[in-house]
Amino acid sequence: MEKIKMITPLVEMDGDEMTRILWKMIKDELLIPFIDLKTEYYDLGLEYREQTKDQVTFDSAYATKKYGVAVKCATITPNAARVKEYNLSQMWKSPNGTIRAILDGTVFRAPILVKGLEPYVPTWTKPITIARHAYGDVYRAVEMKVPTAGKAELVFTDKDGNESRETIHEFDGPGIIQGMHNIDKSIESFARSCFNFALDTKQDLWFATKDTISKKYDHNFKDIFQEIFDAEYKDRFDAAGIEYFYTLIDDAVARVIRSEGGYIWACKNYDGDVMSDMIATAYGSLAMMTSVLVSPEGNYEYEAAHGTVQRHYYKHLKGETTSTNSVATIFAWTGALNKRGELDNLPELCDFAKKLEKATIDTIESGHMTKDLALMTKLDNVTVETSESFIKAIRANLEAML
Repeated sequence: MEKIKMITPLVEMDGDEMTRILWKMIKDELLIPFIDLKTEYYDLGLEYREQTKDQVTFDSAYATKKYGVAVKCATITPNAARVKEYNLSQMWKSPNGTIRAILDGTVFRAPILVKGLEPYVPTWTKPITIARHAYGDVYRAVEMKVPTAGKAELVFTDKDGNESRETIHEFDGPGIIQGMHNIDKSIESFARSCFNFALDTKQDLWFATKDTISKKYDHNFKDIFQEIFDAEYKDRFDAAGIEYFYTLIDDAVARVIRSEGGYIWACKNYDGDVMSDMIATAYGSLAMMTSVLVSPEGNYEYEAAHGTVQRHYYKHLKGETTSTNSVATIFAWTGALNKRGELDNLPELCDFAKKLEKATIDTIESGHMTKDLALMTKLDNVTVETSESFIKAIRANLEAML
């Protein structure tokens, strides 16, 4: 068959460890044979981030603003052990944090539902979508080690040179300090993204923070959401028959566990990171979740929401067989290709993306799956596939569809 044409390139952000291996397999087996694939490539592997002093991460984000659609592989956010392992000059910041700070917007994450994989929470019969704010908080925090006794202050100097001060703590010995920030413009964009997504998908929207403890920082999020909802969205929500409400994060967790699903749960940046992992795991696997960052300007960055599968990578380096789940990475590609097709009016590209998703789900539902899914499936006669044979099985189903 003739390869499907593309007009505008995707921004392709390569990654680290086992997901980098899967990335190449997916391209070689599931994309390049069928698509005249156009990408602008950025290597976000830790070695090249070190080589470019992390400039490549910034360049990839600016390219996303230029082209509108990106697809990203999982990457390492180095800790002290990684600095030593990779001989880094410094502990580079999270690539996702850097990219999200430049693009702003909201990350929407939802489980990929497959027959035979039952949620650990029996009442969950519908998917729960996490809407995660993609700017600021701990991901853009400034940190300091306190070496000795002293006074720590929070100081703001306005454009006219006037200072405001708040005492953080009177230290009587060593300790640590962290300073976080956010901006009203980004919170407003977050709120509108959530309200619009709820209207588009006809789902209730929940928003949760800890405003009883964080009476200025978290309360600001709560107030902005409510003000925008009352002024711009209340009548539209009423007409659509959907609901918006705010609750404390601990109350939200209790409600979520008792719910049937089928709504959007909006969270601040860190809360969304943790809760999306909890939701994904409870539905089956971290590798069974879609993730897309939507910016206020209408830029889209699709990614796998999980890590680089370090343990499997070390097995791979030893020549051992791995059975690594590539579904979330495949769906990152299909999401990006589908959006590129929508924006460029290429229905055949959209159709291909949808068929690749169906081929992936059909492969699992036919009993061919990676080990993580085989350990939890209710299906009989399951075949545990290797990382490579799973992708090849998907290709066979895809070719049959095409």
